[in-house]
Amino acid sequence: MSSSSTSPPPPPPPPPSPAPSPATNLIPSLPDDVALNCLARLPRSHHPVLSVVSKSIRSILSSPIFYNTRSLIQCTQQFLYLTIRSNSSSFLWFTLYQNPLNSDNPNLLVPVPAIPSHFPSVGSAYAVLGSMIYVIGGCINDVPSSHVWVLDCRFNTWKRGPTMRVGREFAAAGVVDEKIYVMGGCIADNWSRSTNWAEFLDPAIGRWDRVPSPVEVREKWMHASAVVEDKVYAMADRGGVVYDPRNMVWESVGSELDLGWRGRASVVDGILYCYDYLGNIKGFDVKEGAWKELKGLEKGLPRFLYGATMANVGGKLVVVWEGKKNGNGNGKEMEIWCAEIEVKRNGLGELWGKIDWSDKVLSVPNGSSIVHCSAVAL
Repeated sequence: MSSSSTSPPPPPPPPPSPAPSPATNLIPSLPDDVALNCLARLPRSHHPVLSVVSKSIRSILSSPIFYNTRSLIQCTQQFLYLTIRSNSSSFLWFTLYQNPLNSDNPNLLVPVPAIPSHFPSVGSAYAVLGSMIYVIGGCINDVPSSHVWVLDCRFNTWKRGPTMRVGREFAAAGVVDEKIYVMGGCIADNWSRSTNWAEFLDPAIGRWDRVPSPVEVREKWMHASAVVEDKVYAMADRGGVVYDPRNMVWESVGSELDLGWRGRASVVDGILYCYDYLGNIKGFDVKEGAWKELKGLEKGLPRFLYGATMANVGGKLVVVWEGKKNGNGNGKEMEIWCAEIEVKRNGLGELWGKIDWSDKVLSVPNGSSIVHCSAVAL
């Protein structure tokens, strides 16, 4: 596998180590708490350089207290994580590294460790909670799995999460009020799968509990999901459903949203964006109940975005797609492209997008495909 950079990207952060003691003296002449506050305000792109300044700074950069401080003083940044299925059916993980000081390749995908399992699962659901990405269920050797893997994006390390009550593949998932909700992805053909057709995880407790669901929704198979205004939208093969966790209410998705939502989607400022088969990015306003084309992108993006997926990264719509094969004649590689789009609504209620940047970020073996992308605050 090759990348679009001629120089190797910075290595991923080292595993967490103990925070320095009060006598460490992170920055001479400054108390450690003040020094920590200063260091936590620096962009994460500066961390590789900071880590070589001293052992004490390198230690603090790889400690939980450093990331807790960034969160407390509201200096976290959003980072894109991407999952790609290779042509050998293994799953590769990357994070988008942005270095504005590198004019040749300011944006490129850097590999991170993959799930430490010998049995890759297909059809997993994904949920982001804090600095963690939860990979939920999936199919292993044609059997739906109840396993959960958790990626701690602060240190790019994996651990096993609490096991679900039932196995699932291609389930819907969403996060509301620091809890993860999953629904569908299983055949409700017995008491256990019927009763636990929907369930939720409170990571503070570390246990999955069932979510009561109407009988009529349990026959649905999900193909997409998103959270809009603290409600979990789950799109199914025959009509989608909406679950309001705060009021424990199930509703049907309106026909306009049901007919127009195809493929992976993301929500920015309350608008759900997805990519349709005609080659357009469009947004759905749940309050108005109508789809609108995202205008202003006609000359900035390819006509069709193959394998497109998207995420809300720091309030901007980031789109990732599979580009053309390399023009070297051997057809052995495929390009992964990424664009960051600033989206807004004008005075007429129209949706407009402005491309901040668009770039090739990776080359992968031909036959690979994009699985999912997530935005994580670090």
